[in-house]
Amino acid sequence: MSKNDNLLNADGKKEVEINNSTPVPTENTTTESIAVTETNTDNLEIVSETETQVSETLLAKEDEDDNNTTSEEAHVEEIESSNAEDAEDESNVERHKLESKDYHAMSMDLLVIEFEKLIKNHKVQNISTHVNEIKSEFNSKYAALLDEKKEEFIADGGNQIDFYYTNDTKKRFNTAYKDYKYSINAYYKEREQSLKQNLENRLTIIEEIKGLLNVEENINTTYKHFKELQDKWRNAGPIPRDKYNNAWNTYHHHVERFYDFLHLNRDLRDMDFKHNLDQKLKIILRAEELAADENTNRSFRELQVLHKLWKEELGPVAKEHREDIWERFSNATKTIHDKRQAYYADLDKAYEKNLERKEDIISQIITVNEDTTDSHGAWQKKIKTIEVLREDFFNAGKVPLKVNEATWAKFKNAVRDFNRNKNKFYKSLKKDQFNNLQKKNDLIKIAEDNKNSEDFETVTPLMKKIQNEWKKIGHVPRRDSDKIWKQFKGACNHYFDRLHAGKKAENQELYDAFDKKAKLLEDLKSFDFTEDVNADVATLQAKISEWKAVGHVPQNKRFIDGKFSKTIDATFNQLKMDKSKLEMIRFESKLENLSNPDDTRLLDNEQNFIRKKIDEVKGEINQLENNLQFFSNVKDDNPLVKDVHRNIENHKKALDTWQEKLKKIRSMYS
Repeated sequence: MSKNDNLLNADGKKEVEINNSTPVPTENTTTESIAVTETNTDNLEIVSETETQVSETLLAKEDEDDNNTTSEEAHVEEIESSNAEDAEDESNVERHKLESKDYHAMSMDLLVIEFEKLIKNHKVQNISTHVNEIKSEFNSKYAALLDEKKEEFIADGGNQIDFYYTNDTKKRFNTAYKDYKYSINAYYKEREQSLKQNLENRLTIIEEIKGLLNVEENINTTYKHFKELQDKWRNAGPIPRDKYNNAWNTYHHHVERFYDFLHLNRDLRDMDFKHNLDQKLKIILRAEELAADENTNRSFRELQVLHKLWKEELGPVAKEHREDIWERFSNATKTIHDKRQAYYADLDKAYEKNLERKEDIISQIITVNEDTTDSHGAWQKKIKTIEVLREDFFNAGKVPLKVNEATWAKFKNAVRDFNRNKNKFYKSLKKDQFNNLQKKNDLIKIAEDNKNSEDFETVTPLMKKIQNEWKKIGHVPRRDSDKIWKQFKGACNHYFDRLHAGKKAENQELYDAFDKKAKLLEDLKSFDFTEDVNADVATLQAKISEWKAVGHVPQNKRFIDGKFSKTIDATFNQLKMDKSKLEMIRFESKLENLSNPDDTRLLDNEQNFIRKKIDEVKGEINQLENNLQFFSNVKDDNPLVKDVHRNIENHKKALDTWQEKLKKIRSMYS
C-alpha cells in the first residue's frame, strides 16, 4: 500500500471497530510480559491483516462519505477548510485581520491606492481575496469608462477600429497588478517544493507509526519511539491545503490504533488519556463561552484556533469519553456556525435593501434618459443629475452576490444609453458651432478688410452692423472662441479708435471743455465752507456760472453735466440756512443750467413739471380741508385735528414755494 493510500478519510472522532479475533492483552498483563514472542507473532500478523481490512473499508467509503456529508458535519468542515488554508503558512492567519472595505464605493484612483497599500504593507499570500475584489471593481469601472470614451470617439466622427484609450490610473493599476502576480508566483514557487517535502515527511511518519504494531521490542521502547514520532509530526512543517485534512485524519486514525490495538501499559496510556481529556474539556468550555459571544466573526476566528489545538496538539482520550466530548465540542461549534450563518443572513437582508436602492437609482437614470428637453442648458442639468446618481449608486453598498453582475450590467447599460444620447446631442451641437464659426470668420474678414478705411461715412454703419450680427450668432467650439473674439475685437477697435481720434481732432474745443469741467467738478467735491453762508452761496453760484460759461462737451461726455448737478445739490444741502430760501437758490442754479436762448425745451419741461406739482399740492390741500368737516364736533386740541391742520399748513408752504418757482421760470422767457 503506497503512502498516498494511507490518506484515509477518517475524521479522528469515529470509532474503528476491530475484529473480535484480534488478541488483546488483559488488564493484568505486565509490561515485561507484552514483549513479542514467537507465540504472538501470529497475532501481530492478524492485527496487520485486520488493519489492511479496515484501511480498505475506509478507502472504499471515501467517495461515499464525501458525497453524503450531513448538515451536522457542515459546521466542522467550514472550520477545517479554513484551518487547512492557514496550514500552508502560519502567516496566513494575518488574512483574517485585514479590514474588509467597500471597494464598490471607491473610485478607480482610490482602488489603485488601496491596492498599492496592500502590496506594500501585507504579505502577498494573505491579500488574494482583497486583490480579487479590487481587480473586479476596477475592471468594471474602467470598462464603463472605456465604453463612454469609445462613444465619444465615435460621436466625434472616429472609426471604431481606430479607437484606443488608456490613462495614468490604468497604468498604475497594471503596474501594481504585475508586481502582485510576480510576487505571488514567486511565493508559491518557493513554497511548492517545501510543502511537497513536508507532506512526504508526514506520510513517512504515518508509516512508521503503523510499523510500531509489528516491531518486536520492549513496550517502553516502543512507547518512547511513538512519542518521538509524535514530536517529529508536530515539527514536520506545513503541507498543501488540499492534503491537510486527509493527512491529519489518517495520522489520528493510526495514533488511535496504536493505543487501541497494543493496549499500552495502562498507567502510561491513562496518563496520556487523562492529559488529553483535561485539555479537550478546557477547549470545550472555551468553545461554549464563545457560543454565547455576540461577535460572530471573533468567535469563529478563535474557534479555528481551538479546532487546530484539538486536532494538531492533542491526542486521543479513553474510548468511553471520545464520543461524548466530541459531541459537546461539535455542538458548541454548530452553535457558533449557526449564529454566523444568521449574521450573514442579516447581511443578506441589508444587501437586499441596497439592491432596492440601486434599482431605484437605475430607474431614475432611465427617467433622465427619457427626458426629451433638448438644449445645452437642459443637458448640463441632466449631466449633473447623472453624476449625482452615479455617486449614489456606488455609495449604496453591496448587493447579494447572485445579482451583483446583473445589477452592475443594468446600471452600466442605463449610463451608456445616457452617454449615447448626450453624445448625439453634442455632435449635432458641434455641427451648428462649426457653422457659427464659419459665419464669424466671415465677419472677421469684413472687419479686417475695412479697419484702415478712410471712408468713415460708409464704413462706420457697416462696422456697427457686423458687430450686431456677431452678437446674434450662436456659440462656436470652445477652443476657437477666445481666438476669434480677439481677432474681431482687435479689428473693430482699430477702426473706431481711428474714427474717434479724427472726431476729437475736429472737435478739440469740446474735449478741452470737458477737461475744464472735469477739473471744476473735482474742485467742487472738495469745497471749503466758511462761517458766512451768504458768501458760500455766492461762491457756489459763481461756480455754476463758470460751469455754464465753459460750454458744450462731446456728445458721449455729457454725463458730466448730470454729475455736476448732483454734486452742486449735495453741496447746497450742507449750507445752514432756511430750507425754503435754500430751495429757491438751488432752483435758480438749476435754471442757469437749463436756460438756452436757442432751445427752450428743457425750460418747457421744467415749467410743465412745476405746474403739475402745483395742481397736486392744491388737490391735497382740498382733500385735507374736506377731511376737517368730519371733525366739526371735535375740539381743536384733539391730536387728529391738530395733525390735519399741521399737514394743511405744510402743504400751503410747499404751494408758495412751487408758485414762486413758476414765477421765476416764466421770467426766464423774457
